[in-house]
Amino acid sequence: MKHHYTSFWPHLNDPKLSEWQSQLPALIDAALLPDGNGNLPRWQAALDSLNQLPSHQPHALDQAWVSAGDPTTLTPQQHERLETALRALHPWRKGPFKLFDIEIDTEWHSDWKWDRVLPHLAPLQDQAVLDIGCGSGYHLWRMLGQGARLAIGVDPSLLFMSQFLALKQFIGQQQPAYFLPLTLEQLPVSPKGGFFDTVFSMGVLYHRRSPIDHIYELKAQLKPGGQLVLETLVIDEKQGQLLVPQDRYAQMRNVWFLPSVPELTRWLERCGFSNVRCVDLNQTSTAEQRSTDWMQWNSLESFLDPNDHNLTIEGHPAPLRAVMLCNVPVA
Repeated sequence: MKHHYTSFWPHLNDPKLSEWQSQLPALIDAALLPDGNGNLPRWQAALDSLNQLPSHQPHALDQAWVSAGDPTTLTPQQHERLETALRALHPWRKGPFKLFDIEIDTEWHSDWKWDRVLPHLAPLQDQAVLDIGCGSGYHLWRMLGQGARLAIGVDPSLLFMSQFLALKQFIGQQQPAYFLPLTLEQLPVSPKGGFFDTVFSMGVLYHRRSPIDHIYELKAQLKPGGQLVLETLVIDEKQGQLLVPQDRYAQMRNVWFLPSVPELTRWLERCGFSNVRCVDLNQTSTAEQRSTDWMQWNSLESFLDPNDHNLTIEGHPAPLRAVMLCNVPVA
């Protein structure tokens, strides 16, 4: 996996990323220690198998199904090797992807979320973007499809990293999309200010025990004038100011704070963001998040009240997601 970073380090030749240059190698080495995850040898074996197939294929990054590969270039034996290796990386949660003629129908229609976010973004052309909680990296490829010059994803899951690297094997190792198996909290912060034009945090805030700290940490990575895209679970303001589940929310134990949009707006403004606005509000449907052949575990339908999909199985309001956009003021 370390070869992934061969072309990464030259992208850090900026004074605002000097701390990244000095601190990231050790952090990445620690994250990739062989005994850090018992599944890592199996995932690495899948990647090694994929490395024996034709690489750097024709690809499309600006379509719903991020795709790569010409099916006519594979023998039947290579096709079988491809599918076996991809299925070894189960479960596939964020996508969808198409490699050669194999459609990886992921748990989430991440393309639907992208379609809700994209019309409201400042152009990503020639931008450096950072995606916190990037999962398998679906949105990184869509960012490159919009012309981003550098797309860096951050997620501590080595399974998600393996899935990302499987895609990159065929899309192209020189594509300026990279995966850091870290958390936002581990990213160095420069005293010279943030480097990124746009920072995404989608589906992360409600997992943080300190959401205000999370917002400040996002802000620290943004340059003046940069845009933050924050997508998170919220509650309808008619249901109150803030929901703090006593135990589980939609069967998730690590859900801490679900604010109303007005409350979330106050949080962002209190943290120093300007031009704060909610650009989309959407209740997650069982068509957008569901079990598939590529994610065979329980999904949203199992986490909702079977008699009323407007409620979770615990009786909380069903997942409602807000997309918030805001900017770091220009001094």
